[in-house]
Amino acid sequence: MDDQTIGLILAISSSLFIGSSFIIKKKGLKKAGARGVSAGSGGHSYLTEPMWWAGMFTMIFGEVANFAAYAFAPAVLVTPLGALSIIVSAILAHRMLNEKLSVFGWLGCCLCIVGSTVIVLHAPEERPITSVHEVWELAKQPGFMLYASGVVFFSLALAVYVAPIHGNTQILVFVGICSLVGSLSVMSVKTLGIALKLTFDGDNQLLYPETGYCVLVVVASVITQMNYLNKALDVFNTAIVSPIYYVLFTCATIVASGILFKDFQNQKWAEVLSEVCGFITILAGVFLLHATKDDCSSSSSEGDEDAWTLALAMALGGYLASQETVTLR
Repeated sequence: MDDQTIGLILAISSSLFIGSSFIIKKKGLKKAGARGVSAGSGGHSYLTEPMWWAGMFTMIFGEVANFAAYAFAPAVLVTPLGALSIIVSAILAHRMLNEKLSVFGWLGCCLCIVGSTVIVLHAPEERPITSVHEVWELAKQPGFMLYASGVVFFSLALAVYVAPIHGNTQILVFVGICSLVGSLSVMSVKTLGIALKLTFDGDNQLLYPETGYCVLVVVASVITQMNYLNKALDVFNTAIVSPIYYVLFTCATIVASGILFKDFQNQKWAEVLSEVCGFITILAGVFLLHATKDDCSSSSSEGDEDAWTLALAMALGGYLASQETVTLR
């Protein structure tokens, strides 16, 4: 079994674990809330509920699998497949929590599956890396240095000058910081995954100072992401934050990986266009799921209808573009 297949299996397994963990944890929270103060009211009775801990460990397994997937497959393949966890949680919630999916919700699930399949079929091969030092040399290339500098500059500008004034009214401020910084954290996580993979193969990479630098970047990035993501979730509706964060984070990660690891260097432009079409299709599915998940028992509002129209237009655009790609081939 080649590395690309291992990475694909790990990425899909990660989505299954993470998607399931949300449902298991929520059932645990409901059971704990029925016999004590709920978490929403400031209680911590869920800490004594075995089902909540089962969900927590399931999520940890999923995150470990996701971490490992980056060591075997390119971020262009692994990151977009995170949308599959949304499908898993939505379907399980429909079956186990009575959170019914509308017709548009099921359509969103189908779009995510179709888009993921397109990306898997056209994903680039993983670039062979022999040491952490090699990744560090790639990171010192002008292209990635410019990207990383831009991320730091714009993130600081948003955090220092824009967020205090517009952070509570413009959702792109907090989510933009999370997404930009997150792209650097994924590159560092991928490097650490490669280091561990090579170390387990007998070539110890933990002695390189570059490995320690990556750990520092991951820690700083995760703290920043959690800080501003919590702010975004506290101010704005989750149904809006989640899809926008997914889109911006995935786009930034794909760009960062394409620059650092040159994922698209050996691909034909038709293959790259097919991957873009797959991502647009996933994007349409994600928006449909979030636009309809809280509107199953009532009539659609004008805003939701606009969201559906946008998502369907994006899906149609992705389909037409894919058809054009096939024709041009």
